[in-house]
Amino acid sequence: MSDLVRLSLSIEKPLFEQLEKLVKTSGYENRSEFVRDLIRDRLVKGKWDKDEEVLGTITMVYDHHQRRLAEKLIDLQHHHHASVLVTTHVHLSHHLCAEVILVRGRASLIRKLADAIHQQKGVLHAELSMTSTGSELH
Repeated sequence: MSDLVRLSLSIEKPLFEQLEKLVKTSGYENRSEFVRDLIRDRLVKGKWDKDEEVLGTITMVYDHHQRRLAEKLIDLQHHHHASVLVTTHVHLSHHLCAEVILVRGRASLIRKLADAIHQQKGVLHAELSMTSTGSELH
């Protein structure tokens, strides 16, 4: 672990009480780790807001019987081949499939791909989970 720095801060008592509740209900053992994760979350959000290189996952559930949907999804991934790292596909039922696509690239391009996937007829749900490449988090 890197060198630790101790700091002191002042916040209003009601806000402190809310912090204590958040730490407890989130399952953290201490405030320090909770605050570290808040800072990391903010750093990741900043990468996405600044359209920097990021990492993400697009998770979708779709009806594979929808006409030409599988072909359209594959075409979208091929069109964004520089960003698509890996795809995992599972069969949920006779009609439904789930797919998770791990992507890396500029935030705007990843959002564009996620939006295009979500807009396809037969995609019942799609969600973009945003993270970073991790370089700024340690």
